Amino acid sequence: MFTQMVDDILLQIGVVLLVVVTFLFIYNVPQRVLATLRLRLHSKSAIQSKRHFVLGAQLLDQARSSSSDAASLFKQALDHADKAIALEPKDAAAHILKALALDAQGFKTSALDAIDVALSPLCRKSLVDAERGDALFKRAEIKMSMNRSRRVDSVVGDLTAAVELSPENANAFCLLGECYEEKKMTEQAKKAYEEALKLRPRFAAAKEALDRLGSS
Repeated sequence: MFTQMVDDILLQIGVVLLVVVTFLFIYNVPQRVLATLRLRLHSKSAIQSKRHFVLGAQLLDQARSSSSDAASLFKQALDHADKAIALEPKDAAAHILKALALDAQGFKTSALDAIDVALSPLCRKSLVDAERGDALFKRAEIKMSMNRSRRVDSVVGDLTAAVELSPENANAFCLLGECYEEKKMTEQAKKAYEEALKLRPRFAAAKEALDRLGSS
């Protein structure tokens, strides 16, 4: 009976993952966060946690594309994130999902608290280096959205680590360039923008920044 239940859950997860992959790509959620969906079949709670994570990610995706019931969908996504955390508190993916749901609703401080937990010693072992780099970028992005002028210095460290751990994250390089530019570190800003443009040749923000800085 339990084996059949496990098979049914895994089948549902496989179908929903197609939607989740698109969501992660479009909204720059740490793109490798799906790797944390390792199916640890030794525990019923682990399977249930993964199911709540996938459902929450799907609801968050729906909320971002909905204008009529977005608020309700965001709340449901947050509820599934909380349920996943209750079952697997050391799984960083669920905390990241919670941060994204809170951030989307404008609860910046709470979102920052959630991403801090994901990057804490309690949870970060569940992330590979690239995932941790993407999460550091998201934390920097949230901080900057809270108070850009006061947060620049505090996020440079996160972004420097982010591009080392996740060297294919063009957005992280671009945000690092913006921070350097605000700190009047022109050469460092140019290098960061150039890296972003190498990774994404049509990255308009990076190209415009290089033009503005007079890149050769």
